[in-house]
Amino acid sequence: MARKLAIVAGGGSLPWLLRESCELSGREYIFLAVEGEVRSDCPFLPDKWIRLGQWGANLDFLRSKQINEIVFAGTIKKPNIKELQLDSRGAAFMTRLGFSWLGANSILSAVLKEIESEGFTVISPESLLNDILSKEGAYGKVLPSKEDMRDIERGISVIKKIGELDIGQAVVIQDGIVIGVEAIEGTDGLLRRCKFLLDAKTSGVLVKFPKPDQERRIDLPTIGVKTIEIAYEAGLKGIAIEAGGALVINPKYVTRVADELGLFVFGVKRKTI
Repeated sequence: MARKLAIVAGGGSLPWLLRESCELSGREYIFLAVEGEVRSDCPFLPDKWIRLGQWGANLDFLRSKQINEIVFAGTIKKPNIKELQLDSRGAAFMTRLGFSWLGANSILSAVLKEIESEGFTVISPESLLNDILSKEGAYGKVLPSKEDMRDIERGISVIKKIGELDIGQAVVIQDGIVIGVEAIEGTDGLLRRCKFLLDAKTSGVLVKFPKPDQERRIDLPTIGVKTIEIAYEAGLKGIAIEAGGALVINPKYVTRVADELGLFVFGVKRKTI
């Protein structure tokens, strides 16, 4: 029998896909919606709305529901300390965290360590949805050119550098030039910002790869149809992701939309370029 699962839901469609998967498989679960991330008019009532800073209350609730495993899914914006509304155990955790709060990798690793020290197991979304882990090669009919592959290679090297500083997972490259680097605004914000910086007469690519030492159970790079559409609006030729190192939400739909818009979505093994 599968262990009882808690889905901790942020923004986007991934949490709902996980819920659907549990419903179809008969997996016992509860759905926890993070306030400010999940839409308040979501199609059904979550088991609980939670605040990230209410550490003690959240753990107590999980125990009261006999939860064994936890999966984190969806986007969660990094809040400031005031927004967290820390309870006493949350404040104690933040004190232990110290300056690690400044970096996403550090805080995610600390969160996982803390949760597992409480007796819970954290699992990855792709362990529940077999088709969302990125594959190698093209997702549709459109392939990157030699020039695009050079830009992809450049993007991978840039992400390695900015990843070492725990800055972001995505860059926009055009003719070898770094047009933009993902920061706190996320990939969609990066693409909207770069739209006004790209040269319309030439190409450009979005490269989205895990950082070095990426915590892969929580924060793998993710793309979906919305990413494809915004990349198209920005004037890019395509998107490169790491094969086996990213999540592709609704891959059949992503492939269809990418083909309709004439963009490539390409999974790259780091060792191949």
